[in-house]
Amino acid sequence: MKYLFSLTLVFSFLFGYSQNQALKNIDYTYLDNIKSVRFHIQGLMTSLPMVNLGSSTKLLLSFDDFDEDVKNYTYTIIHCNQDWTPSDLAEMEYIDGFTEEQILDYRFSFKAITDYTHFELSLPNDDMSWTKSGNYLLIVYEDEEERIPAITRRFMVVDQQVNILPQMVRPAKVSKMRTHQEIDFTVNTKKLQVRSPRQEISATVLQNGRWDNALTNIPPIFERPKEIVFDYQDKIIFPAGNEFRFMDLRSLRRPFDRVAELQEYEDRFDVYLTKDEKRLNRPHSLIQDLNGNYVIENFDQVDDPNLTGNYANVWFFLYSPDKLFDYDVYLFGAFSEWQLRPELKMEYNPAVNSYVGKAFLKQGFYDYTYAVVKRQGEDKKPKLAEIEGNWFEANNQYTILIYYRPFGSRYDQLIGKSGFSSSL
Repeated sequence: MKYLFSLTLVFSFLFGYSQNQALKNIDYTYLDNIKSVRFHIQGLMTSLPMVNLGSSTKLLLSFDDFDEDVKNYTYTIIHCNQDWTPSDLAEMEYIDGFTEEQILDYRFSFKAITDYTHFELSLPNDDMSWTKSGNYLLIVYEDEEERIPAITRRFMVVDQQVNILPQMVRPAKVSKMRTHQEIDFTVNTKKLQVRSPRQEISATVLQNGRWDNALTNIPPIFERPKEIVFDYQDKIIFPAGNEFRFMDLRSLRRPFDRVAELQEYEDRFDVYLTKDEKRLNRPHSLIQDLNGNYVIENFDQVDDPNLTGNYANVWFFLYSPDKLFDYDVYLFGAFSEWQLRPELKMEYNPAVNSYVGKAFLKQGFYDYTYAVVKRQGEDKKPKLAEIEGNWFEANNQYTILIYYRPFGSRYDQLIGKSGFSSSL
């Protein structure tokens, strides 16, 4: 019965059907009552959700539910191709155990003025694990019968068969030398027999764990004995951006220096941050950041911050003498799931000469940035440079993923990973 039900779920994913809305093959939260979704290696809060095949390392999913009653959340995983479409593998070929199970680990908040239920899921576990490398989509849905989409999260399982040697280089184009970062890398294939590298091997490169601007399906440019070379000019290149801005919400009793005002009510806090300035034409300043990520922490209580952390309406102010003519402005970062979410759109307030935005956030330390998107036209990709600027010296974290699909294979194997900083 579970196998048939899970097949129905996969078909719903394939054809974009569910009783409420289509499932998305991206990191996405579907329900307004779910907040602070985190998915990372257990114990490494800012890590990518990526583990080695057969290792004892676990991934941890956590989230808060603000509805009063305890929900029945069920999860499953789908094996995906390099482009995140479902692979041709049957569930029994990549899942060891049940094809879906309930999330049974939940606890109630305490010492917090807002009530919520905190859920956690560790993968793999005794009920479900995986047997193949590659891309996976974790799906959490509410109510086993209704199948209401709640959360989707991407993760990767690596069967490390190759070594990757990355190198940061100056961009080949003079116009991008001060604003972009270019990457070359070589893949050592001594342990792998590849007949046709340009047809069987491809790469994906991520900047700061973002999939919205990832460079995907990159073939090798040429090969040498036991080596595959990715040495393009002006292809594996990213806008360098700037260091991320930060806000420290770890204490709501003794606010940190970027908090201009704090108001406490019976059911919430309101936090007003100091006004931000545009950095497009300002000199670059190297500061330590989380590369857009965030961590949940609470300095006001010694108990578990997952259960004692308070939530606050955090107000942001971006100074701008005039309203931007062609763009809408959004709050952006890992806390927005690297998406332009409607609730994080900022509005221009001429009374304070600023764009004003609000985010409902749990106590912790957050990186953020400002993104703009064109109001007219088809280009709806977030752009950071218009407010933050681009600086070659900016410190970014890059991840290289190597996929292998031999002739006749029905899925993309993930055979190599490498993470490194642009300060390499």
